[in-house]
Amino acid sequence: MKKALYVSTAAIAFVVLAFQLAFSATLNRIDGDELRKMMKDGGQLTIVDVREPELFVKGHIPGAINIPYDGAHSRVLKELSPKDRIVFVCHGGPMGDELGDLLIKNGYTSVYNLKGGMRSWNGPFSVK
Repeated sequence: MKKALYVSTAAIAFVVLAFQLAFSATLNRIDGDELRKMMKDGGQLTIVDVREPELFVKGHIPGAINIPYDGAHSRVLKELSPKDRIVFVCHGGPMGDELGDLLIKNGYTSVYNLKGGMRSWNGPFSVK
């Protein structure tokens, strides 16, 4: 009897874990071409540039908002909607990965990071 209970409990736990893994969101890494397509498709898109303000004003992706990495951990969960597609952009990629993972862990489902960051971006620039 105890063995049957143990086996059924383990089976249920396995099914629940498999279901969570199958339907949990993951951070998507995209290249510049994919970001340009997203910018043109008309869907809600929030591009978050996490570089320092002085770099942001010198040139950024059109439509991007600036939430500098220093202090971003406390701001992104308050200022970004879980309903939006969110793309992080940094210098080269790692800071966007970290912030994207933070959102994913907090239930956001459509989160992206630009591979290579601004170093690899060859699309249009805005100057503010």
